[in-house]
Amino acid sequence: MTARVVIVGGGVAGVSTAAALRAGGFDGGLTLVDSGEFPYDRPPLSKDYLAGAKVLKQIALQDPHWYDEQRVRLVTRTTVAALRPRESGVELESGRLLPADRVVLATGGGAARPPVPGAESERVHVLRTAEDADRLRAALVPGARVLVVGAGLIGAEAASTAVRLGCEVTLADPLAVPLAAVLGPELAAWLHGLHPLGGVTTVRASVESFTDHGARGIEARLSDGAAPRLYDAVLLGVGMVPRTELAERAGLEVDRGIVVDPGRVTSNPAVLAVGDPARTRRDGTLLPRTEHWEAARLDGARAAATVLGTPPPAPTAPWFWTDRHQRHIEAVGRMDDAEQTVVRGSFDDPAFSVFGLRDGEVVAAAAVDDSAAVRAARRMIDRRVPADAARLCDPGVSLRALLRG
Repeated sequence: MTARVVIVGGGVAGVSTAAALRAGGFDGGLTLVDSGEFPYDRPPLSKDYLAGAKVLKQIALQDPHWYDEQRVRLVTRTTVAALRPRESGVELESGRLLPADRVVLATGGGAARPPVPGAESERVHVLRTAEDADRLRAALVPGARVLVVGAGLIGAEAASTAVRLGCEVTLADPLAVPLAAVLGPELAAWLHGLHPLGGVTTVRASVESFTDHGARGIEARLSDGAAPRLYDAVLLGVGMVPRTELAERAGLEVDRGIVVDPGRVTSNPAVLAVGDPARTRRDGTLLPRTEHWEAARLDGARAAATVLGTPPPAPTAPWFWTDRHQRHIEAVGRMDDAEQTVVRGSFDDPAFSVFGLRDGEVVAAAAVDDSAAVRAARRMIDRRVPADAARLCDPGVSLRALLRG
């Protein structure tokens, strides 16, 4: 019987696990360990929080009273040093042992730092925590010369925020069309094209080296062959590295992530893993890790179902969103799974969507300022509703009618 659960990590995966356990009727002891002041949401770090439009309390994942109401013991400003499954507990950095019958690892990930010469300079930033955002915001003063390396979600969002703060921003990425695999080449190209329209200079290049010149700035040499340029700040937005150290020290199976079954159970049945560091093995095949916000939330629900012995949530197509240059983009599925794409509306419209089809069914969709289209597409994917391309691209045909097939 599971009487005590300790959750290690206070991101969305960890807090969602706690919430799902209580919602499912778990009545045992529940402890959540977080290294910060309190668990907070991370998507705003590259947007409203970075811009100074929100303070840390405004991006808290739960109201402070929620933890008391849900009888979740919140242990903050500390880290877990080791898992002690034989002693039925986890050891904090102080040496104190927290008793646990099951442990849920929601350890998240750290910002990737490629081995670029000179990247240890204080002018080179990453963006993964509120502390990272605070340090970067201090550099984003009007007129500051800023280089953002990596045009994925974090890099593109931070570049959009920096230019709104009055910075002179250059965005470098080796791909001609970032995010093409998930959004499709047409929409990804349109989206990347928002940067110059918003005042961001885009460069197709990777970074080769940095040289810190003190008060003059930091020099960046890019792979495009152009002369090195001086910047006041650099942001590396080149992905994340899963935090697997605890799992490795505990002897759990790790393979570019903490290996779990579909119920989020690791190679030790007393330990589960959720969110960014978890990598699922299904039918003998290791799947890629999923690093999006909603995937972490659903992981928490799956872990809670395992602990409770209840049916897990039904599988659903992966979904994510991003905001840049005052446009809201959502996507479901992966467009590289499609053999045909159709546009509903027009790229010149204020709001439009792109659907990806395969064998007469929707397998992916992406939309700009059109959340309803993505919600409908997700239902079509999950229910495997037959789709007619001609009706799908006709804005005169309601989405509700399309859902009926």
